[in-house]
Amino acid sequence: MLQELVIRNFAIIEKLNIEFNSGMTVLTGETGAGKSIIIDAVGLLAGGRGSTDFIRKGTKKAVLQGMFSLDKNRETLELLDQYGIEHADPTLILQREIQASGRNVCRVNGSLVNTTILKQVGETLIDIHGQNEHQELMQADKHLGMLDEYARVEVQPLLKSYQAYFERYQVLRKKFDQKKAHEKEWVQRVDMLKFQVKEIEDANLQSGEEEQLNSEKEHLENFQKINSALQAAQLALESAEETPGAIDRTGEAMNGLREIEELDDHYKAISEVVASAYYQLQDAASEISGELDGMEWDEGRLDQIEKRLEEIYQLKRKYGDTVDQILKYDQKVSEELHNMIDLESDEGQMEVQLDELKTKLEKLAHQLTAARKKAAQQLKRDVHEQLKQLYMDKAEFEVHFDTTQPTKFKTSGVDSVEFYLRTNPGEKMGPLTRIASGGELSRIMLALKTIFAKSQGVTSIIFDEVDTGVSGRVAQAIAEKIKLIASYSQVLCITHLPQVAAEADHQFFVSKTVKDGRTETDLSYLNDEGRVQELARMLAGSTVTKLSIQHAKELLKMAHS
Repeated sequence: MLQELVIRNFAIIEKLNIEFNSGMTVLTGETGAGKSIIIDAVGLLAGGRGSTDFIRKGTKKAVLQGMFSLDKNRETLELLDQYGIEHADPTLILQREIQASGRNVCRVNGSLVNTTILKQVGETLIDIHGQNEHQELMQADKHLGMLDEYARVEVQPLLKSYQAYFERYQVLRKKFDQKKAHEKEWVQRVDMLKFQVKEIEDANLQSGEEEQLNSEKEHLENFQKINSALQAAQLALESAEETPGAIDRTGEAMNGLREIEELDDHYKAISEVVASAYYQLQDAASEISGELDGMEWDEGRLDQIEKRLEEIYQLKRKYGDTVDQILKYDQKVSEELHNMIDLESDEGQMEVQLDELKTKLEKLAHQLTAARKKAAQQLKRDVHEQLKQLYMDKAEFEVHFDTTQPTKFKTSGVDSVEFYLRTNPGEKMGPLTRIASGGELSRIMLALKTIFAKSQGVTSIIFDEVDTGVSGRVAQAIAEKIKLIASYSQVLCITHLPQVAAEADHQFFVSKTVKDGRTETDLSYLNDEGRVQELARMLAGSTVTKLSIQHAKELLKMAHS
């Protein structure tokens, strides 16, 4: 149920806060006052298509916010869980900003969502029916879904089971058809994958191998330079024949300083530095000697490294920029090759599985059709009963199953369904979308909505002038139907008919004023006296008379007696 609606800078509405109650609420007022703008705001809040044209002139953005009570709306709760939106509180808050740049900022319970998710959630909360927008009724492809909704208890378990098998059948059928249709390409692909896998695996690549080889190559290419530098360093450090090396001369300096280091702390510090240098030079000389002893020129090894690096380079040109990428590619194509080989070996098994799935689908589809046809007969009776109450007792309604098309498995089964109508005796029964007039569509929609209101679970149903073009006893019948729907779901209704307004539990008066040269929409909640005055205006027009006031009081009394 919509509990509160906040509108800021939307069309001619600068600021509006509306609190709604359960039951039936009507919005009345003169044409152009902004009643439909309020419904437009609710529609956008529920994920409808937005436009910067809705932003009030001179402002940067339009802001809409609605607070809904969740009650036990299972479909809404499932969606919130699916998208990870918290809903500990029994209320749900939808928010939408339409910015001048065209950007939409949408939130559900504070979580940022896109307009697609906002619409999915909104459709479980709000059902809007407009004067010229009979939605599902005027879309023949929606009629099957409406029938399934009507027969939810009988149809949904069968449909769910059928769809599970249908999904498996589709996946397997696609693989099988692809293989058959592209047999030559399939074989070529298998051969190519086999070649690639063999080429990579024969190379026996190791992660980090290329870096190690490049390092070794650099070392070998600089062998002479390294050897000469180490020998020169060794000669400078160690004694050769009569010439003392750097180590011996540093040792002499160390021994000389030791003789005076006790005389002064400064001498001792110098002695320690020289001693440290002496021992470090000895260590360095030892390491240089070890390096020279271990050095060995191997021209064959350099050739091996260069050949291996060239092999890696050629593989990198084909399969990746690095050895690790080549190994990942090998893993990917190996898995693809494995799957394709499995499919080749299982081709016969695939055909068996397809036949089994097809048999199961045919059985479930037949059960679905039977359940739908049974429900269609009951729906026909229920609609006729409702249409009688709406003074269309001569009209005939039926659910037409198209049997002229070849049987084809679809997500919804094998049935093609459309609502048919005959409005007068002697006329031909035909598609409702072509037979019904505007006034008749309004009544048929109300008949179906009365039947579906219990099962659909939508918490708020909005009727935007669906009573246009009717009067008298038909208007009263429509009012009573809307009132009946309001016993199952909250109903918000824009109307120009006093009969409909009188049936409401709550009534708002929508008006427009001019402030500082700008048109603004105002909204006021009507008490009993206010409702009498507004009903009298609706009955009499611009001039309210005592008779119209008396008539208004009688309408209210009859509606709530």
